[in-house]
Amino acid sequence: MMFKDDAPLYSYEVVRESGENVMYVNYLGAMIVPSLMDSAEVFGRTIDDLREESNIARIVFVQQRNYSYDFVQVRMLIGVANLFNFLTKQEKIVSPEKLSHLGENYHDAYIFLNRIVNELLSMDPILAYRELRDNLFSQRAKLGVDNDEYVRVLERVVDFFDELELIKKLKGFFDSYSVGDRAIYGEVFRADIMPNFTFTRMIAKLPADAEIVKQYRIAEGSDESLVSIFRRPNKAKLIYHLSPPEYLLDEDHHMLLNLARNVLIEHRPTSEEFGDPERMRQIFFNVARDLLSDLALSKNIVLSYQDLKKLANILVRHTIGFGILEVLLRDEELQDIMVNAPVSLSNIFVRHNEFGECISNLVPSKEDADSWAAKFRMTSGRALDEANPILDTNLDLADISARVAIIQQPLSAGGLAYTLRRHRTSPWTLPLFVKNKMIDSLGAGLLSFMIDGARTMLVAGTRSSGKTSLLGSLLLEIMPNKRIITVEDTLELPVSSMRKLDYDILSMKVRSALMGESTEVSAEEGIRASLRLGDSSLIVGEIRSEEARALYEAMRVGALANVVAGTIHGGTPYSVFDRVCNDLGVPITSFKATDLVVVANPIKSADGLHSWRRVLQITEVRKHWTKDPEVEGGFVDLMKYDVKEDKMKPTDDLMNGDSEIMKDIASNVKGWAGDWDAVWDNVVLRSKIKQESVDFAERMKMPEILESEFVVKSNNAFHQISDEIVQDVGLPVGDQVFPKWKRWLERESKKLNL
Repeated sequence: MMFKDDAPLYSYEVVRESGENVMYVNYLGAMIVPSLMDSAEVFGRTIDDLREESNIARIVFVQQRNYSYDFVQVRMLIGVANLFNFLTKQEKIVSPEKLSHLGENYHDAYIFLNRIVNELLSMDPILAYRELRDNLFSQRAKLGVDNDEYVRVLERVVDFFDELELIKKLKGFFDSYSVGDRAIYGEVFRADIMPNFTFTRMIAKLPADAEIVKQYRIAEGSDESLVSIFRRPNKAKLIYHLSPPEYLLDEDHHMLLNLARNVLIEHRPTSEEFGDPERMRQIFFNVARDLLSDLALSKNIVLSYQDLKKLANILVRHTIGFGILEVLLRDEELQDIMVNAPVSLSNIFVRHNEFGECISNLVPSKEDADSWAAKFRMTSGRALDEANPILDTNLDLADISARVAIIQQPLSAGGLAYTLRRHRTSPWTLPLFVKNKMIDSLGAGLLSFMIDGARTMLVAGTRSSGKTSLLGSLLLEIMPNKRIITVEDTLELPVSSMRKLDYDILSMKVRSALMGESTEVSAEEGIRASLRLGDSSLIVGEIRSEEARALYEAMRVGALANVVAGTIHGGTPYSVFDRVCNDLGVPITSFKATDLVVVANPIKSADGLHSWRRVLQITEVRKHWTKDPEVEGGFVDLMKYDVKEDKMKPTDDLMNGDSEIMKDIASNVKGWAGDWDAVWDNVVLRSKIKQESVDFAERMKMPEILESEFVVKSNNAFHQISDEIVQDVGLPVGDQVFPKWKRWLERESKKLNL
């Protein structure tokens, strides 16, 4: 809400937003910062406004910053306004007619009650109440029981005050504040702060009994924000309290941003400009920086280089960007960001890596939600309307990416709602998963072996089980000299990061299974097209619908040649079989093209408050069964999770060399055919390398060793060293490969420190 330049000071407008009436009061140009706590004048003026407009759910004082008071606070103010109207219009407590029967006490009563009602009630109801109560005690002592008409009038007025919610809430604080000290209002009135260039409210006040659990900073330099985690007694959800830089600016900086935004808002980016968002943001950043510099010069405001950079970033974020969502996405500890409908009545919720689901101190507005939806429609090229109430897309910024799911009416009764799944800034790697205990080093070594053996596999799991992240880590186990094609309806796999690591990787974006007809190609057609694009590994982001049949065609065509893999919802190998064959219509004979099912699911603590992601099974799919793999022994676990040890353990089938798939891999490798010990030695070698990477990184305090760039180098070094040993002794013997690789690790780590 922006007032026109000629709008009278202190005038107000009532705007209908998300089913509630919001009163916007113009304080632009006022000499004071509007505050119910600090200013009796502001308090009194607000009560006067509410005497005219009582059906109000929220009040916003509009200045360089906007100060928003929510329904709970406004309800207390309406109570005061209603009492004023009642005492002056209905009860007419200070009229001569009402007080004429008091006789000699008439004059004192008239003066006193006139002060209480017409002077103090609207500006300082607590002071009015305390003076009223003090006078009642005084008159009782003075008049006694024989002359108590005045006492009865005072008692009646005190009874009215006692019914005020404001009085009830603050009575317990009277002893802590002296009479007339307005700081007492700070116990119940605290404005949510909204910069004038955004509509998202930041709730500054914390529950009095909140206990701080952790604090940390996100981003760096001029964009740094403080995150505080608070715990409340008897509440399951913790509070995620964010202090973004845009909410902590001084008045001069707010003024510059408001002026600059009014200029920039005139140029709305076209869909062509949104096609290259990184370039568009850089152009807008340069324009914003120059504009802010010119405005600061014209207003005689001194801006440092850091201030100019910070303001330009904020301006870009709140004009062509996604506002507060971008700040939240910079927190690497967040997994999900949830904006529920109706947006203006719901705090943003977040899912934190360490603390689970938390409620944030941020409340977006309908304007924000509508603006984000328009931008996501433009960047995705997909519809979002009543006929198409679901939009799946992705958000890509310079170093941040997220999957975005949006729903609206009629599917969402309350209007727009969002869920953003934040992707890790750098791709997950198997050593990182080993460090985080999602998988142990032997499981990582086994999967690495299977990838090199060009097996077909499905990574299964429930929602938020980490299956897409695990699939992404397996892509990094593919040698960079192999071509990779990915097929996704919403881009989640780390394609851009892998491209920077010199991978030959092609990303295909296809139509979402949840969408109706569109110009996008279906996933089924995309998979079939991939088979005509040359010899490649094929990776399908998620198997949801009819593309399953095409994927199994690819598996059968690509068997023993390239990795074919994808993710699918399912909690066990049998549930994967059931979904693929019974729900998605893939013939049973085709399902046998699956070599491995890897199941990842969250495990929970006994108290139900904590969960951890774990790989629970690595299961081989054998080929001899005809109808039911569960009954006919078609599923053979190679590794299975042990809850007591909190890790997967190898099964007897694996330890005894009874894996048909591993024997198939060995049959095509010179020196391995018929030699299970040599095959197992290679799996153990890969396991030792993954574990040593984790141990070395922790020992040397070098976490970058576990990141994708170094892991790809490590994998390349492993293969090169293995090739050297093969040239010498005929096999990549672990006892010879591992020491050479370890020396390589020590040399390369020293280069990182230079």
